[in-house]
Amino acid sequence: MKKVVVTGGAGFIGSHLVEELAQRDYSLLIIDDFSTGKRENLNAVLKNPKVKLVNGSITDLSLLQKLFKDIDYVFHLAAIASIPHSIVDPRLCHDVNAGGTLNVLNVARDNKVKKVINASSCAVYGDAPGLPQKEEMPCKPLSPYAVAKLAAEEYCRVFDMVYKLPTVSLRFFNIYGPGQDADAAYPAAIPRFIKLAKAGQPLKIYGDGKATRDYVYVRDAVNAFLLAVESDATGIYNIGGGKSITVNELAKLINKLTDNKTAISHLTARTGDILHSRGDITKAKKSFGFRPKFSLEAGLKEMIEKAQPQI
Repeated sequence: MKKVVVTGGAGFIGSHLVEELAQRDYSLLIIDDFSTGKRENLNAVLKNPKVKLVNGSITDLSLLQKLFKDIDYVFHLAAIASIPHSIVDPRLCHDVNAGGTLNVLNVARDNKVKKVINASSCAVYGDAPGLPQKEEMPCKPLSPYAVAKLAAEEYCRVFDMVYKLPTVSLRFFNIYGPGQDADAAYPAAIPRFIKLAKAGQPLKIYGDGKATRDYVYVRDAVNAFLLAVESDATGIYNIGGGKSITVNELAKLINKLTDNKTAISHLTARTGDILHSRGDITKAKKSFGFRPKFSLEAGLKEMIEKAQPQI
């Protein structure tokens, strides 16, 4: 049985990944400090004897050194995953997203881990001109979060090149799905919209709503992790839906799917948000067969069915 570490495994994406890994031939060690992840996300999977949970941070190098012995693969998702949070506290964002990744790579190298799969972000592109965004394009980060994620990617590349530690960085576009926290300090648009819509409240959009986003359903994102670790691929890969939609169109679609009749309102645009994103996923298709199975509407329907109506 392969032994894997999942950092950030109690988070929205991490808990979905852990759930899938537990059904396969893997023994799991989850590391999470619960700064944003929730223990209840793991209630079901922790009943599995193959799964172990450690309350700890990737900034604790000595802890990682104790935990990474005899590990085959590392799925690295632990991060300060918020652009607004990174603007409020850029030092913390750097320490966790860049410094924490360096810790993970150092310990993985020392323990001869076979491969590290790093969760990166399309935020690294910033507003670099040209769509769709391709991996070889220059990056122009607009936030401390994006800078730290780009630094983490570069650490992965260098550890692969210098220390022969195979790494993959998956540049995820906007992931959404059941369990995404609508009540977080800096919630993503889709869970926030769904909660408002199910309560019959107006959907509030930052900016004029003409910004475009490429959305990928969480089950497709999990599949990308699995395909990447089971392949010989290394390097950087876009993972998205391959299509984009304006935030205004997204809000209208969610209102339609929830039968919400209230008007959409607009708030002041947020600093650090990119204007347009759409990923070219050709490289991931060719390298390890990634193809999104869920359309945006299909994913939203499943998410809406499982969302809590209270507000």
